[in-house]
Amino acid sequence: MGKIRHNYKNLKIWQLGLEISLEISDLLETFPKHEVYTLTSQMSRCSISIPSNISEGSAKTDKSFSNYLDISLGSSFELGTQLIIAKHKKYLTQNQLEKFELKIEEWQKMTMGFQNSLTP
Repeated sequence: MGKIRHNYKNLKIWQLGLEISLEISDLLETFPKHEVYTLTSQMSRCSISIPSNISEGSAKTDKSFSNYLDISLGSSFELGTQLIIAKHKKYLTQNQLEKFELKIEEWQKMTMGFQNSLTP
């Protein structure tokens, strides 16, 4: 294993990913209890995956780190779909949905830019 190349806590993508995860966690507390094993569980898993894969990947080589960022990005797109479903079920407002979508889109752009800066 190579030396640790990135301190994940200093990465803006980790900081924003953690912020998204915590905000989703707060939102999920308002969801109906019958969703706990379905939508709530899926959204929790996806949102936690976003910063978790950044921190795990940061200890790897740049090539491996890029793969962890791919997983993190996939989770963010999955979360976007789940937020649309939650909006359809009236678990959040259009305004809440748009705020999450903007924040997730900003995170995705930052993460793709960071990923492109890694050495191949």
